[in-house]
Amino acid sequence: MNDVRHVLVLPDRDAAEEVAAQLELRLGLAEEPRLVREALAGEDDAEDAQWLVVLEDPDAGYDPAMLDSLAAAHEGWLERD
Repeated sequence: MNDVRHVLVLPDRDAAEEVAAQLELRLGLAEEPRLVREALAGEDDAEDAQWLVVLEDPDAGYDPAMLDSLAAAHEGWLERD
């Protein structure tokens, strides 16, 4: 199977940290997923940033619907290719 990377887009750092912690518990991860700050195009203000939770899925076994639902509960979404 191919490695899969899921990217959950969240509105702020607090939401991203909460989602990452929940993923760690729900999926039994050895470590928390990576958090990445992404400034919106043309914006310099720290307020105008989204936070990404990057989840590596080497066996492609994580349920995208669950990931999307978790992100949506925190005013975010699962990025689709």
